[in-house]
Amino acid sequence: MTKNAEDTIGEKTDLQPNECSKPVRNTEKPVQKYRLTVQIAFALLCVWIGVEFHLFVRFLDSGGTTTFVSRPPGAEGFLPISSLMSLYYFFQTGEIHTAHPAGLFILAAILIMSLVFGKVFCSWLCPIGFVSEALGDLGDKIFKRRLRLPGGLDWPLRFVKYLLLGFFVYVIFFVMTELALRTFLDSPYNLTADIKMYYFFAEITPFALTVIVGLVLLSIPIRGFWCRYLCPYGALLGILSLLSPQKLKRNTTSCIDCGKCAKVCPSFIKVDNINTVWSDECTSCMACVDACPVANTLVIESLIARRRVTKRLVAVATVGIFVIITGAAMLTGHWQNNITTQQYLEQQLYVRGYGHPISGSEMEKLGRPQIDDEKQ
Repeated sequence: MTKNAEDTIGEKTDLQPNECSKPVRNTEKPVQKYRLTVQIAFALLCVWIGVEFHLFVRFLDSGGTTTFVSRPPGAEGFLPISSLMSLYYFFQTGEIHTAHPAGLFILAAILIMSLVFGKVFCSWLCPIGFVSEALGDLGDKIFKRRLRLPGGLDWPLRFVKYLLLGFFVYVIFFVMTELALRTFLDSPYNLTADIKMYYFFAEITPFALTVIVGLVLLSIPIRGFWCRYLCPYGALLGILSLLSPQKLKRNTTSCIDCGKCAKVCPSFIKVDNINTVWSDECTSCMACVDACPVANTLVIESLIARRRVTKRLVAVATVGIFVIITGAAMLTGHWQNNITTQQYLEQQLYVRGYGHPISGSEMEKLGRPQIDDEKQ
């Protein structure tokens, strides 16, 4: 019968066929408090960006009569589709499109993180992931245990986010030509996409509000409902994470089969039953590594260098990659866009009339906005 970690550590256990040895207690400092600190800091940064952007839009709504507040480029981090199109356009032409350059660099930083350390963005920096995790913790306290959908529902629902990702990939990479990409990126709709995003939440419809409230409520009993089943961004990062050379490995010799690693995994990965974690759901939160009671049993290891990667290095490098790439954008003059305040004020008259192009005919209509009745 399998023993708990507390019962096992400190006494002799059969670890090898003909040898008894005592497991060494894991005394390595956990990183979950540091991860929470990074999550809170990044969430507060997003709140600050949101407040600045709110004041910027209020300035535009006033026709430029109120106190001017500059537009925060960080708001472009919430335009992943436009950023993905800009990235593809960059690969095609070598040009950084000037409408939302900050979004391009933010996306590049997140993609590079995923290629190096897996889906670390989701568990360390993503504000939606942070809120989702907090809701899941609330659900654990309410229900006194961690609930999970049965496999017959879990697997099909997990596929939904890949269907959404597949749609965007198909349209951007297989349908849109270089000219179509340029037309969209230059369009008034894309130029004001961040402002339209603001109005979506500031003037939210009852239907949209119901959907958001529903997702929040579902995330309490079903941990990470949005992230696990619906987020196409997470689907993309999950695919890239499979290419990461850094993997979580379990030492089967020293493992005492306590099951603590699987119990704390927010993605429900059965870490205690596998040797190397190859999962698109692993977010490199390292909760399992912290929970393991035996030293050097669960570790992050580079499959290339065949060396252990410390938890501290993962944490520092994750934040460092983001800071270095976005900092490079600032230093090279690719952070602020090239849209002047006067151009924003002119576009503000028509912004509510701009529609998202969904067909060839819609693409042809770009640039011919309908003036909002309120502005006539």
